[in-house]
Amino acid sequence: MDALLYTAEEAAELLKISRCKVYDLLRNHDLRSVKIGGSRRIPRGALEEYVARLLDMEPD
Repeated sequence: MDALLYTAEEAAELLKISRCKVYDLLRNHDLRSVKIGGSRRIPRGALEEYVARLLDMEPD
């Protein structure tokens, strides 16, 4: 997938985590999202930022 915005389900698939975990990350503001009408979407850049933060937390 190379879309600009992803659903929670698509983001979960890309991150290889559960949909519930994506919603937890959104709820805790660990993963940024945008609201379009009544839908919540996750920008591709937000997924990349989240993974970069995880990598920064890894011990050297």
